[in-house]
Amino acid sequence: MNILDKMKKGLLYFDGAQGSVLQEMGLKPGELPEVWNLTNPSKIIEMHKGYLDAGSNIILTNTFGANSFKFTGENNNYSLEEIINAAVKNVRRAFELTKKRDVEHYIALDIGPTGKLLKPMGELDFEEAVNVFKEIVDLGVKNNVDLIVIETMNDSYETKAAVLAAKENSDLPVFVTNVYDENKTLMTGADPIAMIALLEGLRVDAIGMNCSLGPAQMVDIVKIFNKYSSLPIIVNPNAGLPRSENGKTVYDVDAEEFSDIMVEIVKNGARIIGGCCGTTPEYIRRIIEKTKDLKPVEVVKKNNSFISSYTHGVEFGRKPVLIGERINPTGKKKFKEALRNHDINYILNEAVKQEELGVDALDVNVGLPEIDEVEMMVDSIKELQAITDLPLQIDTSNYEALEKAMRIYNGKPMVNSVNGKKESMDAIFPLIAKYGGLVVALTLDENGIPNTVEGRIKIVEKIYSYAKEFGIDKKDIIIDPLAMTISADTSSALVTLGTLEKVKKEFNGITSLGVSNISFGLPNRDLINGTFFAMALEKGLDAAIMNPNSVEMMKTYYAFNALSDYDPQCKNYIEFASNLEIDSKLINKNEKSKNKQATVGLQDAIIKGLKEEASIISNKLLEDKKPLEIINEEIVPALDIVGVGFENKTLYLPQLLMSAEAAKEAFENIKTYLKKVGQKEEKKYTIVLATVKGDIHDIGKNIVKVLLENYGFNIIDLGRDVSPETIVETVVKNKIKLVGLSALMTTTVPAMEETIKLLRKEAPYCKVMVGGAVLTSEYAKMINADFYGKDAMESVRYAESLM
Repeated sequence: MNILDKMKKGLLYFDGAQGSVLQEMGLKPGELPEVWNLTNPSKIIEMHKGYLDAGSNIILTNTFGANSFKFTGENNNYSLEEIINAAVKNVRRAFELTKKRDVEHYIALDIGPTGKLLKPMGELDFEEAVNVFKEIVDLGVKNNVDLIVIETMNDSYETKAAVLAAKENSDLPVFVTNVYDENKTLMTGADPIAMIALLEGLRVDAIGMNCSLGPAQMVDIVKIFNKYSSLPIIVNPNAGLPRSENGKTVYDVDAEEFSDIMVEIVKNGARIIGGCCGTTPEYIRRIIEKTKDLKPVEVVKKNNSFISSYTHGVEFGRKPVLIGERINPTGKKKFKEALRNHDINYILNEAVKQEELGVDALDVNVGLPEIDEVEMMVDSIKELQAITDLPLQIDTSNYEALEKAMRIYNGKPMVNSVNGKKESMDAIFPLIAKYGGLVVALTLDENGIPNTVEGRIKIVEKIYSYAKEFGIDKKDIIIDPLAMTISADTSSALVTLGTLEKVKKEFNGITSLGVSNISFGLPNRDLINGTFFAMALEKGLDAAIMNPNSVEMMKTYYAFNALSDYDPQCKNYIEFASNLEIDSKLINKNEKSKNKQATVGLQDAIIKGLKEEASIISNKLLEDKKPLEIINEEIVPALDIVGVGFENKTLYLPQLLMSAEAAKEAFENIKTYLKKVGQKEEKKYTIVLATVKGDIHDIGKNIVKVLLENYGFNIIDLGRDVSPETIVETVVKNKIKLVGLSALMTTTVPAMEETIKLLRKEAPYCKVMVGGAVLTSEYAKMINADFYGKDAMESVRYAESLM
């Protein structure tokens, strides 16, 4: 039976941990588990058979870390094809040997993260990542696996790259699990709703979570998934937290406790369950014994309409959603000039201003006949999602620009727009079906814009009906009943509002409007706009594409929310009202900032991650201030503000890194200045960083490096997969007083312990700080590290404490 049919009938069971089981079987520190597919196939088969005999349905191939970065096939290295061929063969052999003949079994091609951060945070290009995953998928297809499992992903963007590779190069079912921390977010900031919106948009078959947390910490995340997801939920927790005992890694939740909590997890909606780090066949056996007679929670289609960014989702159909319209050249001479000059910085500033004024999403329209819109749209989307976590609305009539923008967008975008013309629907709906998106549907077709409510409703029906043929639900279509200026037809507002009301009442649909179109050609347009906006909200308008600088419309928005119980304690209304001057002019925070000193401008630029501005302002400051003053009074305080925000979870990793990049621009100018005047740059002490032997995942180490360099430390970066001997040799040679070691996988933590032992022997004066997904402060103490940094900022604080 196909696995998709099988999971409709009841619970399915994954296997458990592989790395920690292989360590028990003799995998040495730094040894690559995937190589055992070829060098120790009997052990791999024995591991798989253990899970099959315990009752697992789904067996992951031993390919978690297999990719072309690690297995090149050159210089006596195995090729990726050799590794994957052998991995699948081993699973098949275990199938032949298992005692559980009455259980249906499936081979899942296991795909883990590449270990690299994608641009703009890292160096790996999005399309390069897609190609790396494609190579794995192609080999899985060639070996006739039953499904693809993309697991342990801690970045939404890399997850999207892997899913696209799977969907574009196979017809296999695709399951995806991500790694959430105790704050219920991925390393790069995505919460469960953001991932649900993204992955359901990409049409995967099952979603969920694995690794990092124990089962008890996952219960609340499962509840969120069950509330908002329409897909079967996967839950593969760790066996609690790891610790070291007599040189071995053990976990603090035993099989009995683990399986008890998994019963609760099933009752809260999980349908596909298993284990991750620290679990064994015994854990799986106990889970199955306790859950096999449970009736799983029914998978129900949810009707929530979301768009998302790399951190969060924005829901339509509840509180009105504001979409800032200022990134659009229509009627804006300066904006048109900026587009002709490819002035991305102008666009970024428009985004920042609107974000400060409280919009929920940003419309992005960069179309001009005389420019390359495709290139401009792609560049704008890339740069915007580097400096803001607001979801974006991709606004273009250029289909090529739309597809390229949707492909590289890190989330589920809003798309503006489709209409009732067949040509439009045939072009747009396949893109929505492939990449996901909430599409704005205009009530016009080949016959133009009807001037009656009934005429526009017929188009709404046509759009809803045709979208179904592409598998697009009504929840992913937001109807725009079109606001036409009343200066040409004074009945037009009533037709728009009537259409809006019918969409809500007859279809329970969601709606948006370009509100300000209603007043085109009239004087003092804000008066009309504000009143029309209030009328539309009263009819149930869900979203407005509007200028957030419009005082009358913002008054309406905040007052409406307060009166509709969308604003607890009237908090937002009070804050807004306090920024209104007596003459009713909205105090624009940006205007305020213009009046401040240029020194504040540099801090702002760094905090907001505006690289070009940081460069311009720092150069200007160097005309009047000493370099050290700029560093100590502007750059470091800005980094501290961002760092504190990151520690308090009000800012996320991408924002932290983009601020670091902006600071780097300022530092580069200072370096150039110092060289020009013959002065030497002052550095703090030198730190050695390395990812330990056997581990090619250097994301964490690279993040720490960026921050430490910005705080003035000199870094010797030894890279990844570094032997203990190389690290110790470097420390001794340079008399280093602090080393930072990173490890992502349970299988490579022993190499970290071995490195620390050697450091203690050869360089006892050197402090060691450690970090990585599988570590805890307790574990760090057990392997004799001096400090455990749960994030990059903690590493900076520790390094500073040793000065």
